[in-house]
Amino acid sequence: MNNYSFGSMILAISCLAAAPVLAADKACFESRKDASEVTPHKIKDGLPSVKCSPKTGAVLWWGDPFDETVGMGETPAAGDHPGGVAVVKPREDKLELMPLCGVACHNGTTPPPPKDKNPRALMMHDDIVPDALNFQHGRGAIWCLDCHHPTTRNKLIDNFGKPISFNEPQKLCGKCHGDIYRKWREGIHGKRIGEWASNGKKRWFVCTECHNPHDVQQGARNRGFAQLEPERAPELPKGFVSADHERHDKHNAPHSSEVGFVERLKQFMLRINNMLRPDPVVPAPHAQATETGQAVGHSDQALGVKP
Repeated sequence: MNNYSFGSMILAISCLAAAPVLAADKACFESRKDASEVTPHKIKDGLPSVKCSPKTGAVLWWGDPFDETVGMGETPAAGDHPGGVAVVKPREDKLELMPLCGVACHNGTTPPPPKDKNPRALMMHDDIVPDALNFQHGRGAIWCLDCHHPTTRNKLIDNFGKPISFNEPQKLCGKCHGDIYRKWREGIHGKRIGEWASNGKKRWFVCTECHNPHDVQQGARNRGFAQLEPERAPELPKGFVSADHERHDKHNAPHSSEVGFVERLKQFMLRINNMLRPDPVVPAPHAQATETGQAVGHSDQALGVKP
């Protein structure tokens, strides 16, 4: 074997050995593509931190729902959520340009802060907002500086002009979307993962992890959440060609493809009727009567008849 062949064999073996590692380390997104990427890594007991979908690139399940999370902090305040420990995954450290926004580019002096909040064409940020004059949020009622701090650009802004951390966008979104914010605090809107108990520890997904604030309307779609390509249906157990094995009345039941819709509806209604029908009442046995009109073996006193 010459040196070239030997080197080629070593390279091939190295690539094969590295392939699973590279595949396992490929980032996938938790809730919104290009905004909530995570890279799988090993946690306790050798489990992966997340399981990624090879089809959609989304997270299928979490090995540790609290990995890389921190306490929610001041929001929600006491009484604003059902209870338990609330944690979030901070995003500021994942925004690469965040440290530069308030120092190099927008330091409060250069460039000069705008005189008003009226929309205007932007020379920068077209990667974030392709058309600043056709902003896809608020249907023309808001613009950039209604959400971003005018002098401290690495912060958001509340109704009183105070800065809001990018880790707490719910404080900002609640300014306009009060009803949704209330439902989010109560656990009706949004996503939670973690412990099932109402007073257990849960990770809360904040607004911008699911919604793109710069493209909420999505043009003609006019929707607040980007559609995801669904996963394919789960594989059936080996040897099964349908889901009939999950039916409660599977004994001697025909294959689902052989039964029409009307017949399946009849079977369903029959099962419901059988569940709701009360148990039949068995009548008490009657004693055999004789020619004298008295029951055999029973006296009037035994029957409760007064003489």
